Amino acid sequence: MTNEATPVFNPDRRERTPGGKLLLAILVGFLLSIPLFSVYLMNYDRQSRSETAQTSIAEGWGGPQTIAGPVLVIPYQAQTTETVEEGGKQVTKSRLVWRELTLAPEVAMIDSSLKPERRQRSIYEAVVYEAAINGKARFALPADLARFGVTANALALDRAELRFGLSDTRGLFGPPPKVSIAGKPLTLQTGNGLPATNGAGFYAWVDASTLLSAPIATDFAYAFRGNGWLTLSPRAGDTTWTVRSSWPNPSFQGGFLPATRQVDASGFTATYRVGNLALGQSLVSSQEAAPVERASPVERSVTGASAAGDYEARVDLIQPVDLYDQVERATKYGFLFIGFTFVAFLMFDIIGGVRVSAVEYLLVGAGLVLFFVLLLAFAEVIGFTFAYLVASAAIIGLITAYSAAVLKSWKRAGYIGGLLAALYAVLYILLSLEAYSLLIGSVMLFAALAVVMYATRNLDWGARQTRAGD
Repeated sequence: MTNEATPVFNPDRRERTPGGKLLLAILVGFLLSIPLFSVYLMNYDRQSRSETAQTSIAEGWGGPQTIAGPVLVIPYQAQTTETVEEGGKQVTKSRLVWRELTLAPEVAMIDSSLKPERRQRSIYEAVVYEAAINGKARFALPADLARFGVTANALALDRAELRFGLSDTRGLFGPPPKVSIAGKPLTLQTGNGLPATNGAGFYAWVDASTLLSAPIATDFAYAFRGNGWLTLSPRAGDTTWTVRSSWPNPSFQGGFLPATRQVDASGFTATYRVGNLALGQSLVSSQEAAPVERASPVERSVTGASAAGDYEARVDLIQPVDLYDQVERATKYGFLFIGFTFVAFLMFDIIGGVRVSAVEYLLVGAGLVLFFVLLLAFAEVIGFTFAYLVASAAIIGLITAYSAAVLKSWKRAGYIGGLLAALYAVLYILLSLEAYSLLIGSVMLFAALAVVMYATRNLDWGARQTRAGD
């Protein structure tokens, strides 16, 4: 009977080189970029869902609103000539066409009061508002009207229209808009808005015959609902727009900024002064009469989603903190967390003599990535700050406890826990101090590199190590 040889176990087992261990940690770190990028995409998806939910919450209330006007539109007849071909000959014909003289006010004073309101559905929230507009405007015929190719006797002053622009007239609510001239109220009609509001708005028929002898002054007041922001498209020779609200976090956008503003915890007040020289257009313009095409609500919402124009003044009622932006910025620092933690484990491995396997690197890295998932999930419910505390405490506790088993020492695990606590504290500071985030991050990387270089200055990265068998 043949006796089989009994395998002999060498009490000393050969280990990977320090360089090999470093490459292993780097490889696992790169593998973790896949779930980290997935978290980034998840945050983007949740942000898109939030924007869709906000739109749904505000549906029927009124979209982001743009106001324009008033302007006085006066029809007149003008003679035009055109050359046509008849019987093989060029024939010149004359005909009368109706055109419109658009007269912007010399002075417009508009006062807007915004009453904000938070509306919620499930975990989502939107900011809507009720706006009350009061204003005055004064119109006068220019002394050099003939320079525009129009004579005063050609104007059909009894058929003039006083037009107002409002981008989403579905938001009109409460008492009907009031417009008066010399104390006489006017009857309003829907439509015939202004180009700045895609033709949406309302107008009134006006007998402007007195315009030949004296300016016409109008008073107006109306209320509407909207959400997100309010935009003014100025047109007058001198526009004064005052907007006030109890919302403490306004954002002033567009080509014109307030001449004066006051913002505090109780709200804000801002006053704009815009002249027609800044607008780059005359108070008088003429064009062939044509119906103004009115955009559908869908088209208006797409237009409203764009940035404020160069010749607009806009006030945004912004949320003070966008949690999705903060989670996105935090996720971008995910590699710092993974890198610093893996460096600590690597030092314990190649210097402290504690073996750390690829699976253990992977599990610790998965815990670090899970932090960002927890942060996003809790932030939607309890807010960013509290979510940050809950998620960081959970991950620090989990990885510290696991490190105690991997590193065979609670003392060593305490170093890992302290490192993670410091990293989360620094990350929170980075998120708060956006202007200095690059500076602080680069200093942290420099310090970590210096510590690693000093700790491994005498290490032979290519030498194999031997370690007593288990």
